[in-house]
Amino acid sequence: MKKPIKAEIIVKQSKIGVIHVGNVDYLSLTDLAKYQNSSDPSLTVKNWLRRVSAIDYIDI
Repeated sequence: MKKPIKAEIIVKQSKIGVIHVGNVDYLSLTDLAKYQNSSDPSLTVKNWLRRVSAIDYIDI
């Protein structure tokens, strides 16, 4: 298996980590959450995961 390719993109003056594995790109949820709550991004991620749509997606 090839090593994942790591990169960063800039979104609204914030750096977002990206990992490319195979033909799929994965964005860092923590980096995205830092845009909304820079002091404690974990709260933002926890709120995202509580939503029914997130639970339905994980169930798939």
